[in-house]
Amino acid sequence: MHFSRRSSLQRFPIPSLLAIALFSCFAAPSEAQIEADKSAAIDKVFSEYTKPGSPGCAIAIARGGKLLYAKGYGLANLEENLPITPDSVFDIGSTSKQFTAASILLLEKQGKLSVSDDIRKYVPEIPDYGKKITILNLLNHTSGLRDYLTLFELAGINIDNVTTDEEALALISRQKALNFDPGTDWLYSNTGFFLLSVIVKRVSGQSLRDFADANIFRTLGMSHTLYRTSHTLLIPNRALAYDPVPKSDGYTLDVSYFEQTGDGAVHTTVGDMLKWDENFYSATIGGRPFLAELQQPGALNSGKLLDYAKGLFIGDFRGLPTVRHGGSWGGYRAELLRFPQQHFSVVCLCNRSDADPEKRADKIAELFLSSLMNNDAMKKDDSEEIHNHPEIALPAAELAQYSGEYASGELGVTFQLRPSDGKLKFAAILAGCGAPRSFDSQAKVFTYVGHGEFEFAGSEMRLRFEKIKSGLSQNFILDAGRTKGILFARTDCGH
Repeated sequence: MHFSRRSSLQRFPIPSLLAIALFSCFAAPSEAQIEADKSAAIDKVFSEYTKPGSPGCAIAIARGGKLLYAKGYGLANLEENLPITPDSVFDIGSTSKQFTAASILLLEKQGKLSVSDDIRKYVPEIPDYGKKITILNLLNHTSGLRDYLTLFELAGINIDNVTTDEEALALISRQKALNFDPGTDWLYSNTGFFLLSVIVKRVSGQSLRDFADANIFRTLGMSHTLYRTSHTLLIPNRALAYDPVPKSDGYTLDVSYFEQTGDGAVHTTVGDMLKWDENFYSATIGGRPFLAELQQPGALNSGKLLDYAKGLFIGDFRGLPTVRHGGSWGGYRAELLRFPQQHFSVVCLCNRSDADPEKRADKIAELFLSSLMNNDAMKKDDSEEIHNHPEIALPAAELAQYSGEYASGELGVTFQLRPSDGKLKFAAILAGCGAPRSFDSQAKVFTYVGHGEFEFAGSEMRLRFEKIKSGLSQNFILDAGRTKGILFARTDCGH
């Protein structure tokens, strides 16, 4: 639906209630002010969100423990025409992972676990793959465990569905193989951080929500921060999230009803995030050894260092060291960017899926730190580029050999492959054996690229068939980016 009401933007005067709250936890309270030209330059970074009826972002900037700037751009609720302010609450997606990691390290500090422990000590439901997976493997994405969000998608779980810890753990526990042996490679996996939430609960006797609230949020005065563990939970001042409708000025609502935590689910404000950020200097929570461990880059078994620590990416921007993490869930987007040597941080939280807060935070940092930056250094684009192979035409008779129904015990679902215009349609069958069957309208169309492989254009999804002496194999392997090697065996179900 398109909303044409006028957007109301509100800049909080300084000092505001937000500023006062921030200053209460920062080292040196003072009036937060910036030059008029910088204020105008910041406004320019978010200028498109001054358009009436647009969702947008909240921004907060701090240096030396002092709030420099906080402002909201766009609408938090399109239906009610409510503006985003620095007090608006956003889902920060994977930016939540650092709080999960911190909770695990606090439990280690209390002597209740060790990051070198085998995860099956706490989560025996995980299959024994013949290789030890440690808590540390989960923390730095070197476990090899398949990503459960991808598994949900492949199993036909829609993002609009309500999903629970029990459902996620059951699906993870059905997996017969790893993407790779633990510690031999790095691959971002939400499964690891979800399992960390399970470990927190089983070790502490508290849910991750309650543990983080008692040991982190309340201590730092983060009164607007919590893990959202129920889709029915009401959160005051929550900004809803939206997707732009292509080729129009309208938007659709895009908020998740997933109830798992660990890999995401923290809801917070830009002000509360700056309170957490300042802890990396004050060491109020955990102390300095704890903070050093939280930011220690991981390493592979080979000794190769990673740019990922524990819920945090360790890198640099134009020659200046950075610690950061972004988040993306539903229509929400988030970025927390810290320059530790300059004691300078930017928090950008958005409620539209095309907002790109990482790029906006970088631009804000350049406004304040450009004189210290290497002007010759270009920001590394670490996004994964998809390289698809050229399509190869297959004769209809040969393509028909791949047609059939295939079941995956790991996903608990049956799929059908159907030839269509020289390609294969791949979609879930919506009823089991002995029941009326229908073909999922959301079919993915795969093209043949040779050597028994099919690709889904614009993605990392691959179907791999292997030849056997008598012809085609009766099964195929599905690779889907963060989940690799899922076996689909041919079935006679329904025939």
